[in-house]
Amino acid sequence: MNNSTNFSQPQRQSLPGILVMFANSLQKTVRALWPMLLIWLVKFDSLNKLVFFGSIAGVVIIIGVISYLQYLFFTFHIDEENNEFVIQKGVFNKTRITIQLHKIQQVNINQSLIQRLVGVHKLEIDTAGSDKKEASISAISHDLATILKERLINHSQQETIADSEKVAIEESPTSFIKIGLLSLVKIGFTSNYIKSFALIFLFFTTIIENLQQLNTEVIDEDKVTDYLDTLPSITSFMIVVGIFIVLILIVNLFRTILKYFDFTIQKSKQAIVLSYGLLSTKNTLLNPNKVQKIKITQNYFQKKLDVTTIGVHQASSDVEKVKEKDQIEVPGCSASERDIILNLLLSQLPEKGKKYLPNWRKFAVNTFFLLVVPVLISIAINYKLHFISWNEWMLYTSFFVIFAIALIWFSFKNYKLFVSNDFIIKQNGAWDIDTIIIEPYKIQAIETQQFFWQKPADIGSVRLSTAGGTVNFSTTNYSEVKKLTNYWLYQVETSDKNWM
Repeated sequence: MNNSTNFSQPQRQSLPGILVMFANSLQKTVRALWPMLLIWLVKFDSLNKLVFFGSIAGVVIIIGVISYLQYLFFTFHIDEENNEFVIQKGVFNKTRITIQLHKIQQVNINQSLIQRLVGVHKLEIDTAGSDKKEASISAISHDLATILKERLINHSQQETIADSEKVAIEESPTSFIKIGLLSLVKIGFTSNYIKSFALIFLFFTTIIENLQQLNTEVIDEDKVTDYLDTLPSITSFMIVVGIFIVLILIVNLFRTILKYFDFTIQKSKQAIVLSYGLLSTKNTLLNPNKVQKIKITQNYFQKKLDVTTIGVHQASSDVEKVKEKDQIEVPGCSASERDIILNLLLSQLPEKGKKYLPNWRKFAVNTFFLLVVPVLISIAINYKLHFISWNEWMLYTSFFVIFAIALIWFSFKNYKLFVSNDFIIKQNGAWDIDTIIIEPYKIQAIETQQFFWQKPADIGSVRLSTAGGTVNFSTTNYSEVKKLTNYWLYQVETSDKNWM
């Protein structure tokens, strides 16, 4: 047995990992001290150069020593007797992390640009009941990481370390889906408009604020304003909107390609392996049995282009706090590839079953709060402050009313719940249509609600909670909801399936 794969004995990280720890510590130090560094750079001519460069050298040496000590005192091993994975770390404050193998639901092997340069990988472990990475190893070789992740995710007590090594060598994962560059281009141009808009808005406001503080003008605002004033209002509005649309599409495309480049899905025993990334690569080993909720997202353009995005949600103590970068998504898959993935995750293709629709009052309530109230507020504000002329107000309000009515109507039309023996499927959305799939036996809690003014119309709401998130369906027939609740509780009580 190769000693390097004898995980029952404490192992250290790869030696080049010292450089990774050094780079990470240096990056954190620069982020923490950047205001001071900025002041030093501005006043560089008046500084004592010997003290300045000596201080920098001293900080670098200290970071280097700490990085070496972090490497020296970091060990990991598998406790075969207790069936646990153990990590010991810490220079001054010693920390011992113990994870029961049967609680591990996901193992990621990632590689940042720095790790790629020194030839190591980062292994991260997720467990149920946590909204952050339970443990991580910053510098480990790819071969060792592959063997270790197989051992962790396939934690049968009868499986020996030699078997793990044999599996890694003889039963290497077989690729069965690969998302091509064209599919990524399609999904990049047709998704994440709001996120990209927020990113662009934040970037430009930050730049403008910093330029104003430095009293520096890169763009003459007066010339831009004068030019726009010479154009009709509608033309100026369309120019600004057009610029933002182009920027959003460009940002979407680059973000998608950088994150999901060379996206490959592989089979590995009872798990699936997701690998992707251009500058920073990520390799995720996922156990389908522990998937709590699946979300399929597709809009009109994506439907025409035959691309869709599948989101996979696993158990977490607070799913709302799971970082976006840690969420599992399969972008740009076709309809046939979607069916293959669903069949792998759920062991069968989900059937929609009986359809439940919302009451018309949902449309009326949304119209009042999303259309009538904003228009009344804008009238009151413009009447008091006279921001724009009433002719311009009519123009902008007309655009808003048309947009809001379309949004509310399609949102109401697409709001549906499908129930079958094996699946609960909720569909909602105005532009991006989300289809959320859960299995009844994975429900942890059911909450029904009916306000007193809803009783005469016999309407109410239901909330289904799972370890991977919740599913809400509101303003529907309350009598039917009560029947469904009893049926789902019966399924939870009688099911002998294990999802943890």
